[in-house]
Amino acid sequence: MEETECIADNLPTSNPRENAKEDERKEETSNNASHLDSDIPEMNETGDSAQTEEELRKEIEEKFSDEEKTDRRHEADDIKSKGNELFKSGEYKEAVEIYNEALVICPLVFSDDRAVLHSNLAACHQHLDEKEDAIEQCSKALELKTTYVKARRRRAQLYRQTEKLDEALQDYSIIYTENPDDNEARAACAMLPSEIKERNEKMKAEMIGKLKDLGNLFLRPFGLSTDNFKMQQDPNSGGYSVNFQQNSKE
Repeated sequence: MEETECIADNLPTSNPRENAKEDERKEETSNNASHLDSDIPEMNETGDSAQTEEELRKEIEEKFSDEEKTDRRHEADDIKSKGNELFKSGEYKEAVEIYNEALVICPLVFSDDRAVLHSNLAACHQHLDEKEDAIEQCSKALELKTTYVKARRRRAQLYRQTEKLDEALQDYSIIYTENPDDNEARAACAMLPSEIKERNEKMKAEMIGKLKDLGNLFLRPFGLSTDNFKMQQDPNSGGYSVNFQQNSKE
């Protein structure tokens, strides 16, 4: 069973004197979360907005004290733990909702924590066979933490599964460069170039076939076909030349 990641070990411990105010802070945190939803401007018909959601969040969170940010971080981690339990029990759709809820609460300043949440979302989408959504969440995690090997590996695997071989090779190359002992990355870097070449040759053959069909459509009224035009490849440059051959007389 694949495990999602936990960020609780990185959290600062609470001051005992603050425990008496815990309920009050949670209520305030909840109110702040609702402000994040209600203050976001509506999109116009073209999908534009005077302020993006992230810009608005930054403005709101700048008003939070360090104590409030830490409280929100604790609350987000508690919510994420619930998501982890749902993930372990195979309730991936429900886990997606919980992880998204944690993202709403977790302040933007805690980028590593948010990267973990995006990575956990990617794991859920992967199990739900929602590969494009999983790739998107991996990318968001890597935007927040470029050295996040787990998210990059997952994205590389997903790229390969969706036949985005060039992108997969790029991710595996980064992993292999940073860790030459990584067996999966080393094997992928050895195999993917030939897979990419094979794919490109197949695509080229399909393209030439379609061009021949189109050419025959236009040449037929003149008693010609693409068979009258022979393509020869230059062994040195790899380029092609076309030679015309007249139909033989009967």
